[in-house]
Order: sequence, then C-alpha cells, then structure tokens
Amino acid sequence: MRLIIAALLLSVGMAHAAPPKADDFAPVLELAGLRLLCEQSAPLVQRGMNPAQQAQLGRAFAADGLCRDLAEQLAGKFDRDQLEQARQLLDSPLARRFTAAERAVGEGDGTALADYREQLAARPPRQDRLALVRRLYAAARTTALATVLRYEAGKTQALLALKARGQTLDEQALSSQTQVQVAALKTSSAAAVESFMLYAYRQIPSEQLADYAALYEQPAVSHLLESSVQVLPQLFAARRAAFR
Repeated sequence: MRLIIAALLLSVGMAHAAPPKADDFAPVLELAGLRLLCEQSAPLVQRGMNPAQQAQLGRAFAADGLCRDLAEQLAGKFDRDQLEQARQLLDSPLARRFTAAERAVGEGDGTALADYREQLAARPPRQDRLALVRRLYAAARTTALATVLRYEAGKTQALLALKARGQTLDEQALSSQTQVQVAALKTSSAAAVESFMLYAYRQIPSEQLADYAALYEQPAVSHLLESSVQVLPQLFAARRAAFR
C-alpha cells in the first residue's frame, strides 16, 4: 500500500510540475491585453500598403498565429503555478474594474479623450497622481509593448519598401538602420499611454490605482509581460524572414 501511495504521489507531483501548453495561455493573453496586441499587428503593418501586400501581410501577421507563436515561446518560461497566479491576478475584481474603465474609453468616439489631452497642457495632473500612472505603465510594460509593436511594424514596412526597389537587408542591418527611431517611438508611446490612463482612471481613487500598479509588480504578472516584450521582436523577425 505504501508503494502504491508513493507512486500516486509521484505521479501527481509530476503532473503538477509539467510545463503549461500553449493553449493554456489563451485566457491569460486575453486578460493581459496581449491578445489585443496580436490583433493590432496586421492592421499596423498593412497601413499604406497596396492590396497585394496587405493580403500577404494579413496572412503573415494573423492574430491567431501570432498569439499562438507567442504562447509557444512563453510556455517554456513558465510553470503551471506561475501561469495560474498570473491568471488569478489579472482576472481579479480590481483588474476587471480597470479593464472596464479602459474599455469605456475605447468604445467612445475619441472626442472626449482628445479634448482631455488638450486640457492637460493647460491643467497638468497632480504630481502624485501622475507618479502613480507612471508606476503603473512601467509595471504593466504598456509603453514598452506599444513601442515594440510600432517599431517592429515599421521595420517590416521598411523591408518591404526595400524589396519593392529590388534591395534587401538582413535582420542585423535592418535593425541598425532603424534603431534611431526607437527613442522617438518610446517618447510618443509614453505620452499617449500616460494621457489615456489619466483619462480612463480619472474617477478611480488613487489607493486603488496604487493597488493596481502593485498587481502588475507581482512576479508572475511581471514575468509574463517582460517575457512578451522580449519574445515579440523574435516573432516579427521570423515573419520578416519570409519576405526576403
């Protein structure tokens, strides 16, 4: 009997220790906003392209495939406990309240947000409130993810422009020629994220904003987002290779 119990305990421990599969990441990517990032990739790289290029890019950067590849890369960096911790945090009542506030802005026509951004120049936010927002988007890697997406989309378009002229560059050379854009993209992304958060969370108390920032500072969530920042350029580079 002791041998049977020991064998059962060992099998349970092994099952628990098994790494998560790519499919297990789907709800977490949705909750973290990474699914939305995948959905934004194709429209961003397609912008300004001719119909044939748009069709090709739409296939290469389809959201399902991009998120699937992201999940497969993340799977080797997580265990099941970490993934479940991230899911629970991102699906908590606190996180859902902030997500609802963000969605309410996204469902508007953008006029109110645009007006608010104009007002910020004349009436800057309180410094303590601004510090909380900056703490939040740093912890959530919001600016980093937005910068990566815009930069990698721009690199892809640059490669296609070269190809149209009968030229090409390898990934290292392409990065060298476009690296100068990163600082400007980071600055504009930070400004857009900052004003969006100030507006979206304007009716949420600072105490809850601090709690929300702390949520993103938790190791499981932080690891998920930082890993995604590192993996996304690889996914774009792999897709660009097919265009060379």
